[in-house]
Amino acid sequence: MMLGRRRRCCKQLLVLCCGMIALGFVVLIRSGQQDKQQLLQRAERWEPGAGGDSVAAGESEYERLQRTVYEKPPLDESALGELGRAVHLNLEGDEKRKEEESVSKHQINIYVSDRISLRRRLPERWNPLCREKKYDYRNLPATSVVIAFYNEAWSTLLRTVHSVLDTSPDILLKELIIVDDYSDREHLKKPLEDYVANLRKVRLIRARKREGLVRARLLGASIATGDVLTFLDCHCECHIGWLEPLLERIKEEETAVVCPVIDVIDWNTFEFLGNSGEPQIGGFDWRLVFTWHVIPEHERKRRRSPIDVIKSPTMAGGLFAVSKKYFEYLGTYDTGMEVWGGENLEFSFRIWQCGGSLEIHPCSHVGHVFPKQAPYSRSKALANSVRAAQVWMDEYKELYFHRNPHARLEPYGDVSERIKLREKLQCKSFKWLLENVYPDIHVPEDRPGFFGMLKNKGMLSYCFDYNPPNEHNVAGEKVILYQCHGMGQNQFFEYSSHNEIRYNTRQPEACASADPGTDYLIMRLCQENNKPVPENQKFIFKEDGSIYHVQTKRCLQAVPNAFSNGHPGPLLRPCTDTDHQKWFFQERK
Repeated sequence: MMLGRRRRCCKQLLVLCCGMIALGFVVLIRSGQQDKQQLLQRAERWEPGAGGDSVAAGESEYERLQRTVYEKPPLDESALGELGRAVHLNLEGDEKRKEEESVSKHQINIYVSDRISLRRRLPERWNPLCREKKYDYRNLPATSVVIAFYNEAWSTLLRTVHSVLDTSPDILLKELIIVDDYSDREHLKKPLEDYVANLRKVRLIRARKREGLVRARLLGASIATGDVLTFLDCHCECHIGWLEPLLERIKEEETAVVCPVIDVIDWNTFEFLGNSGEPQIGGFDWRLVFTWHVIPEHERKRRRSPIDVIKSPTMAGGLFAVSKKYFEYLGTYDTGMEVWGGENLEFSFRIWQCGGSLEIHPCSHVGHVFPKQAPYSRSKALANSVRAAQVWMDEYKELYFHRNPHARLEPYGDVSERIKLREKLQCKSFKWLLENVYPDIHVPEDRPGFFGMLKNKGMLSYCFDYNPPNEHNVAGEKVILYQCHGMGQNQFFEYSSHNEIRYNTRQPEACASADPGTDYLIMRLCQENNKPVPENQKFIFKEDGSIYHVQTKRCLQAVPNAFSNGHPGPLLRPCTDTDHQKWFFQERK
């Protein structure tokens, strides 16, 4: 087997991990019983021993094997946020100020979170067929769950911990390792140590300096004893039955990296917005930004059941399970990546190109609080993306650099060891990934002279500029002219061989169009691969620099004060020989 033949590649990793621990980390091992009165003052407690060996009256052998590490307390339907309900407090005065301060500090409404049980129940939001599944518990691999955190709020962190313990079968959870990435907030020091000291299977380890998500997770993985590593974020809540499907799939196929369905927990109200319908899969755009997509038709046809695993080109990043041996075989994480951002796409490319598969299991659901915005800097995300492009994307990295010209100048460290890893594992090309894993993505042509900033000879300092409505919707706004900034992104366009003006830094892509009776350009979704281009999206870029709209038989002209807000813009006008109707592309070198 592949893993057996190449086990030697793991030895260097084990030496590296041991060195990391020796050089900078301390493991805090749980001691004996702490002062329970102090713990009671800090949070809710429960009767221990739910995962023991005793058999309750009328309990079958299968039910005993299903038993979780801890049993949830009795349901109190009147409690705030119970069963995933939204919490609306309607605060005023000093209490409202405290709520706003909690949001400003954490980008999550911690004031609300602190008033919700650490052990609340979630409603069942999965396909009904999932409840009917039976598992061979004695033959499933046990897992170590690894959660890294940095300055996380008390209630969101501990709700995550309790959620894992309350939903994971005792027989399947080897340990829960929480990794403190050098937090400096007081509640995460001795109070946290005291709290987790009384929890079964929980280990707390601390970094001696800030390491970032990648290396903090690797620290946890280096001491894990389970056969499977399951990574979660530090503000999650696990749905019942979330763990078994992940472990069963890895038992079936050791080279599968399996993600749960990620359900949204509202950052402000903590409403659980779980969806029992068809989940979405991960993709990416040519900025190397993760994107969500509906399941393509070819994947629907491959699956025989609505609860079969779904192949996904990429993962969102924070939540997945992987065989520990296979994780080591693949080279774990790229430790040259800093803090967080980009590591999810790098690992996704590596999984597929090096012989594995990346999947989403419809029967595994985990709720995740998506903060209002990133609570700390993502300044290293660009360098991380450049590392991914340099190692895995081959010639297609130029599509990324064309749309992010500043990325060419970004220091990204030494990737020689990652390139050697790719060679050692005999990984496939990025072209193979595009053709076999993500055939639905449009690959730009980027023909010389037909991409970059689209400038006008009559207004040389102005460029085509487009700002989509939001991060989730690319179409629907007008194209304007704005001062050229040379940074790509919203000023990057491509003229395709199919006579389209494409805004294709994002997925799905948008194409310039002119609706009947209007003279301005509005962006509409481009046609999918191999489908005819609509007439209102066809433009002919002539040798004299004019851009002729086929349907209206007019030419694009740069017009000052084209719009009511004073912005200049490209408008359709009768064709004339004027510099304001002459256009050219310029690439930022």
